[in-house]
Amino acid sequence: MTDSRPVLTMTGISKTFPGVRALHDVDFRLFPGEVHALMGENGAGKSTLIKVLTGVHALDEGTVVLDGEQVAFTGPMQASASGVSTVYQEVNLCTNLSVAENIFIGREPRRLGAIRWGEMRRRARALLARLDLDIDVTAQLGTYSLAVQQMVAIARAIDVRARVLILDEPTSSLDAGEVAQLFRIMRQLRDEGIGILFVTHFLDQVYGIADRITVLRNGALVGEYRTGELPQLSLVEKMIGKELDVLERLDEQQKRTAAVRSDAAPLVDASELGRKGAVAPFSLRIHAGEVVGLAGLLGSGRTEVARLLFGADRADHGTVVVDGGGTQVRNPVQAIDRGVGFCSENRRAEGVVPELSVRENMILAMQAARGWLRPIPRRRQDELVEKYIRALSIRPANPDLPVRNLSGGNQQKVLLARWLITEPRLLILDEPTRGIDVGAKAEIQKLVVQLSDDGMAVLFISAELEEVLRLSHRVAVMRDRTMVAQLDNDDTLDADRVMRTIASGTTGAEVIR
Repeated sequence: MTDSRPVLTMTGISKTFPGVRALHDVDFRLFPGEVHALMGENGAGKSTLIKVLTGVHALDEGTVVLDGEQVAFTGPMQASASGVSTVYQEVNLCTNLSVAENIFIGREPRRLGAIRWGEMRRRARALLARLDLDIDVTAQLGTYSLAVQQMVAIARAIDVRARVLILDEPTSSLDAGEVAQLFRIMRQLRDEGIGILFVTHFLDQVYGIADRITVLRNGALVGEYRTGELPQLSLVEKMIGKELDVLERLDEQQKRTAAVRSDAAPLVDASELGRKGAVAPFSLRIHAGEVVGLAGLLGSGRTEVARLLFGADRADHGTVVVDGGGTQVRNPVQAIDRGVGFCSENRRAEGVVPELSVRENMILAMQAARGWLRPIPRRRQDELVEKYIRALSIRPANPDLPVRNLSGGNQQKVLLARWLITEPRLLILDEPTRGIDVGAKAEIQKLVVQLSDDGMAVLFISAELEEVLRLSHRVAVMRDRTMVAQLDNDDTLDADRVMRTIASGTTGAEVIR
């Protein structure tokens, strides 16, 4: 740090939305010439803190001081004009415009009202040269990779005389080489005295670039730490909110045992499956009647694994084969044809269709598999919908009600019913119990056990480690978008061991089957 006085101080920040306390009495400091990592699990309050700082949300309580002056921004443009610039995970630039136009959009050099195109391009080249980026500034931004687009967004941010640069998950879609390039630029900007607020879920990246770490949990401040004084294991403990040596061990009668024969032919065989910028190549076999849990911190690559297995994202490496057949799974249609179902973690954007009824949502996957020219007879629809409304205790039990009128837990049950109707051989459940009440959560957990006992294979993904251990025969551990271990859920496996694996990145010897 080049200065002992913070460039940014946030004190006593509180923010409440209807029914949700997003932040409570949070303090945050950022010094010039440092990279400061803001860490926390999903719902910890990181995004809300950034939005309060940049004026997207008005704070309820607290103060924000920038360079010794109290500020209260009314929006991101005012924040940017004052020297607080944000580069988001999803680059919010115009890919149909040129690189130069994106850098100077809204701030184009003009003479007598006319844009000075030559001056704008010259300044764009000079600005990018500062970041050691040599590209054609007249080319459309969309012709360049996401990594280059993020560099352009950073160039725009620092051109407005940024004193504070906020990088919100900037590495989520970058490969190792692109991350190294970004880190080199971050160090250069840090050395020039810019304070960088860095939000990420990648532990190795935090310890590779950050000078200090602030941890939030459930909207509250856990603490501020110098990176060199906070071991990775302690960071994980503070994010999760439990000391590893006092994590309550699950009752043995509740745990699933690794009862599936390792020499049995796998139902699903993924071999060196991977996608650049999403997840490193991994191999995973899942047997009939087996529940494989996927554990890891948010952003570790759990969802990316699920989407590759289902073909929702196209793999650029490796294969997925179901039941030893010659047909590989390359897209969702092939996955459904081979008996694979996928309940996405984002039930609003990728799951339920709010405008459709409960009945229509339930039969959607089955109808897609049959083809739209072969509609399911209404009598058959009624039989299936009634069966699963009763089996899953969906309330209210009205198949013609718009699904948007159901609670989150009941919407989740409708999604489960959609895939159960197709009688899948492998059911991929990505955070099926997130955001639902305790009763609905218990019913879904009970259903997973029942499906497994009936011979269905399940890939179960959850941020709640105790839930993964309770339901799984085997646990695959993700860290920084790499599958680092596959562990039998036997007498030696507990939450402490899984968390230590996440923190240390144990590899090799513990990968089984």
